[in-house]
Amino acid sequence: MTDTTAAAPATDALSRLEQEGEIAADYLEGLLDIADLDGDIDMDVEADRASVSVIAEGGARDLQRLVGRDGEVLEALQELTRLAVLRETGERSRLMLDIAGFRARKRERLTELAREAVAEVRDSGEPKRLEPMTPFERKVVHDAVAAAGLRSESEGEEPQRRVVVLP
Repeated sequence: MTDTTAAAPATDALSRLEQEGEIAADYLEGLLDIADLDGDIDMDVEADRASVSVIAEGGARDLQRLVGRDGEVLEALQELTRLAVLRETGERSRLMLDIAGFRARKRERLTELAREAVAEVRDSGEPKRLEPMTPFERKVVHDAVAAAGLRSESEGEEPQRRVVVLP
């Protein structure tokens, strides 16, 4: 007899995240139609959260309006998309939205920033305080610092909350 009790919760979580992605994709397709913008929608599950990307069909220029200055519009659209998922499922979502590769590029830059901070902390033995960041940005930096074998913590209050890399 096969024991499926351990696999069932993981399968349930995956199907729940896939459902979140489907709801988000439908919502975003509606927004793209309203805004008369072209884009393909890609869904995935990464790190225990649904991930939805809007990819430009004819170039990223059209979608830049949905990113906004330093991702401000993207953040707002992510929250609206999470609310659409909440409305359908009754559960809060941690869904991550990317538009025209903005977050992917930002993740690469932040990972490099974290590597530089780790090297500086190792050389100096002193903590390194980084500039204030959004929750997404801080998470990327914390993960990169941990992967490099050091510790980090956040300090301060929003919107001035920052990461401190510790020796």
